[in-house]
Amino acid sequence: MADESRLICDGSALEDGGKGVRFKVQTPDGEQPAFAVRYRGKVYAYINRCAHVPVEMDWLDGEFFDYSKLYLICATHGAVYQPDSGLCVQGPCPGKRLKPVSVEERDGQVLLVKETQYV
Repeated sequence: MADESRLICDGSALEDGGKGVRFKVQTPDGEQPAFAVRYRGKVYAYINRCAHVPVEMDWLDGEFFDYSKLYLICATHGAVYQPDSGLCVQGPCPGKRLKPVSVEERDGQVLLVKETQYV
């Protein structure tokens, strides 16, 4: 089976709790904006859409973390999400989740796994 992964960014572009990288992903609903961030050494990616209201979450391009660098936050209504699970833990949609995108870090690169890009 051929490797159908697509490069998102170099792994060094994602600092722990730092700025995320935006990219596009194909979903059953068409092309969607997505983002990748690094948290506690691991890369996580989600569709860039708040679970409360379907708006993009970053308050500036690629800025998804709150000031503590411990949570992802939606700039529109302040929904607060755990970076490693996408679970909303505070704000208008507790218990809901961000939609994950399947990524992996291999040989210093962050890759979108096409076979399961939207899980």
